[in-house]
Amino acid sequence: MKYKLKVPEVGESITEVTLAQWLKRDGEYVNAETLVCEIESDKASFELPAEQGGILKTLIEEGENVAVGATIAEIETDGAVEKKLEKVEPSQEEEQKKEYVERMKTEEPDREKKIKITPVAKNMLKKAGINPEDVKGTGQSGTITKEDAQKAIETIKSPEQQPGLIEEIELKSEEITAPTETGETAARKTSRKKMSTLRKTISKRLVAAKNATAMLTTFNEVDMSSIIEIRKKYKEIFQNKYEINLGFMSFFTRAVCQALQEFPDINAQIDGDDFIYHHYYDIAIAVSTPRGLVVPVIRNAESLKLHEIEKRIALLAEKARENKLSIDEMTGGTFTITNGGVFGSLLATPIINSPQSAILGMHKILERPVAINGEVVIRPMMYLALSYDHRIVDGRESVSFLVRVKEMLEDPNRLLLEV
Repeated sequence: MKYKLKVPEVGESITEVTLAQWLKRDGEYVNAETLVCEIESDKASFELPAEQGGILKTLIEEGENVAVGATIAEIETDGAVEKKLEKVEPSQEEEQKKEYVERMKTEEPDREKKIKITPVAKNMLKKAGINPEDVKGTGQSGTITKEDAQKAIETIKSPEQQPGLIEEIELKSEEITAPTETGETAARKTSRKKMSTLRKTISKRLVAAKNATAMLTTFNEVDMSSIIEIRKKYKEIFQNKYEINLGFMSFFTRAVCQALQEFPDINAQIDGDDFIYHHYYDIAIAVSTPRGLVVPVIRNAESLKLHEIEKRIALLAEKARENKLSIDEMTGGTFTITNGGVFGSLLATPIINSPQSAILGMHKILERPVAINGEVVIRPMMYLALSYDHRIVDGRESVSFLVRVKEMLEDPNRLLLEV
């Protein structure tokens, strides 16, 4: 009997996924509940288990896109396996089956038992002349994935020192020569790389957000002196008590939650001809990963204390970088905060995370001269940017919201007293 392994439903808006890698080989015996492959959607990655034990027959190659509900493998169940075994006495049948399974396992070379690597990654590293032992795997149980192999290849000093490398890893390239000032010619190369499922989805959503919303951005600046002083004064105490660092994001999250309660339009969204108002505050935090930007969600952030917010952010960020975020952790945010300052951005216009109505952009803290009480002083300043959908949020609400956030950040005591 053959059991069909199909792509399960992974989200109401997801119709297609990518088979990232096979965790078990074609022809290998697998037990029930054994993880056999890794599936990647536009929101998260997850591992698919076998529901029955038997011999695995893969039907889809790694890297292929498949529709939700499609069959990606067949498992010849235990009953079918037993029929293939030589007919022997009942007492010897289990032993023969055990030997069959062991034989399947020992087909893999000893070296590859120690180094877990996907077939695609193995081929890429082999062609690039890179020893898998020199590559750190980020997949399950340290498996070297396609992305790990690509990253290892890209870290090579220069294409000129590895002739033909780009062509060898199946990236289409062409060499162009151009005259230099001395009349000599210099090689100029280009390379082509297929967009990942996540990057294609990000592209579509960003374009859709720009085209489907009446997006405007309002700016302000905040003096970070008080928060910096609090962090310096209580950083060690906070760390010892809660075992987590006191960062800036928890202050911003608390300030945003309080301001959203005063300006509900900014926590709402448009659905056809209706406005949907959320009476809870699920704050999405933008996190940069090797695969692209993802926005995991902190549920009911308004009810969390500073240390609880910090722990939740740290957990979600770690899971994001390890591609272990669930669909639930990636969906349902009512407002988004993004921090371009960690990369050095001084001022930028963030794009709304649809179907939300607004997004707050944090930026780099920079000491600069400001006028206070008629005197010029040096203060650590940060520019804030609020992009919003003008169809639901008016200019008065957007500016007032941003001013409210500024007031609470410049006087953090208000965050604790909620005034």
